[in-house]
Amino acid sequence: MAPKIKKPAENSRFLGKYAPDFKLKDQDGNFHSLKNYANRIILLYFYPKDMTPGCTIEAEGFRDNFDELKKLGVVVLGVSADSESSHKKFCDKHKLNFTLLSDEKKEIIKKYGAWVKKSMYGKEYMGISRESFLIGKDGKIIKHYQKVNPDNHPEEVLRDVIRNQHTISSIQE
Repeated sequence: MAPKIKKPAENSRFLGKYAPDFKLKDQDGNFHSLKNYANRIILLYFYPKDMTPGCTIEAEGFRDNFDELKKLGVVVLGVSADSESSHKKFCDKHKLNFTLLSDEKKEIIKKYGAWVKKSMYGKEYMGISRESFLIGKDGKIIKHYQKVNPDNHPEEVLRDVIRNQHTISSIQE
């Protein structure tokens, strides 16, 4: 049974605002920050845990859509509280072709509002919600995806970028 996320239906406090910056290590121990991706479109997606079924489906979806997203100028960055070594194993096992960032202290996860109260089988606990942020070339959040379905989220992002390519480009230029 999937956990229920207790969160308002719409949280648009991020839309149109500058995305919170970060400095996190990837699966290879290299640091990344938003400044590294100036003038690029970024999909920053938060997920609960490496190697779990839903997270694997979502990651493989981004892997399978990576070339199309890259052609459209989108950089894919995944974030969870897993360690760099866990990310490395996850990338290697599933042949992931994009960057996973480790936020073991959950500082960035909390800045983006992805650390939430959840419940499963009547028990409440804190955990990472599955949500994503599409960040424009100017560093502002264009879209906040909430209550993401891992089965179709990568395709949803791709459709949105294709559908809004002209708008995204004209806003950013």
